[in-house]
Amino acid sequence: MVTVQSISKYDKNQASVITIGTFDGVHIGHKLILERLINDARLNNRVAAVLTFFPHPRMVLQKDSDLKLLNTIGEKKKILEELGIDYLIIQPFTKTFSRLSATAFVRDMLVNALHAKKVIIGYDHRFGRNRNANINDLIAFGNTLEFEVEEIPAQEIEAVAVSSTKIRNALLEGDVVTANSYLGYSYMLTGKIVKGKGLGRQLGFPTANLRIEETYKLIPKNGAYVIESHIKGQRVYGMMNIGFNPTVDGQDQSIEIHFLDFKENLYNKVIQINILQWIREEQKFDTLDELKEQLKKDQETTRRIISA
Repeated sequence: MVTVQSISKYDKNQASVITIGTFDGVHIGHKLILERLINDARLNNRVAAVLTFFPHPRMVLQKDSDLKLLNTIGEKKKILEELGIDYLIIQPFTKTFSRLSATAFVRDMLVNALHAKKVIIGYDHRFGRNRNANINDLIAFGNTLEFEVEEIPAQEIEAVAVSSTKIRNALLEGDVVTANSYLGYSYMLTGKIVKGKGLGRQLGFPTANLRIEETYKLIPKNGAYVIESHIKGQRVYGMMNIGFNPTVDGQDQSIEIHFLDFKENLYNKVIQINILQWIREEQKFDTLDELKEQLKKDQETTRRIISA
């Protein structure tokens, strides 16, 4: 997959099949559209292209937006590439871009720049300045500018009963199992392993501290989780704690992972953590010995879940 950092830098002179959207999470509802896009492109010898936007339009147009996203750009790239998308065009979303008329967007961007011969889109898609154009307008543009529009009807999308908002809410409630079922994969956190305070090692549970650079990434509810990761070709399981380390009066939220049966040095390495299941709430213990006993119980729970 080729990633292009704006429509103006796209230089593939071949007819394309395009879909448009933020695709946050690239969940099973999105995949209905993406699979249809890829199949159509292969059948007609066209490029399968996804046009997305960053930052998320709500982050630009709503000043007080505290929206957190399910994917970093890197994670989204990885998922789309695995699905078989040929080109990912990431259009910088600015206030100036948001004022582009529907006519200019379709004519100049989709047709002239991206060579769209077909646009596959959900029934409720809106575009152009103030989002004042809809699927019927797009069909009319297609008739004039000679491209086809395929609408994913409401009943198909609603039958899946999935939305990025539902997934965000599930993760914020610690309901990882439901979130993963909507995503079609395990929710991931990607970051660099950095040095922590060494408390885990002191307790006999050395941890890898994950630092996520992207402040817009949604971090699930505080608490303990079962996780897996793929490191140097090996699948590794472990338990993860998200929270503030209240037993030692921690001030900053941290993400700490204790890998089971794995002792390699991971400092400064970027790894992906796949979250499998929530175990318990974050707790404050009166002593470090009580915390250590709880970690032993968490480890037993983690092994039991993994073996099941």
